[in-house]
Amino acid sequence: MEAFLVSTGIVALAEVGDKTQLLSLLLAARYKKTWLIIAAIFVATVLNHGLAGALGAWVAQQLGEQVLRWVLGFSFLAMAVWIMIPDRLDEDEEPRFRQLGVFGTTLILFFLAEIGDKTQIATIALAAKFDSLAAVVMGTTVGMMLANVPVVLLGEKLSRALPGKQVHILAALIFAVLGLVALLG
Repeated sequence: MEAFLVSTGIVALAEVGDKTQLLSLLLAARYKKTWLIIAAIFVATVLNHGLAGALGAWVAQQLGEQVLRWVLGFSFLAMAVWIMIPDRLDEDEEPRFRQLGVFGTTLILFFLAEIGDKTQIATIALAAKFDSLAAVVMGTTVGMMLANVPVVLLGEKLSRALPGKQVHILAALIFAVLGLVALLG
């Protein structure tokens, strides 16, 4: 349960203001097909985080416990810094996928935008830290949905109401604490 809850919380906080959340807002504003967008975000997240989690679990098996502790510690500290850097969405990405419909466009764009993203890297690190790959992937997926579904449903009104800077600071602090805990054993 710890793996699920930690993964959910970290990813939900890390996703606020992230480029995939901005993409969710853009797609919701453009297409206004909320349930298709939400379904595509869910599928893209499960696929992306499933692969990321498998990579993290594999890395954990390949490294010794001491090396893994240092890698995880520094990874979480790096995430604490990285999370404070605001994301931007490249406006020119969407048109080339438009012929795939709302679901296909959202699925592909969201999956691609998540590659190398903070939340994907966090999923890799969390899967390396915890023994339950399924709990981590379920948790990171729930975290993504907690952060993105309200954006899709409420659109621009929500984006103005969120205290983005404070949420980023809280998420950075959580990653810093996790990094220090990992480094100190």
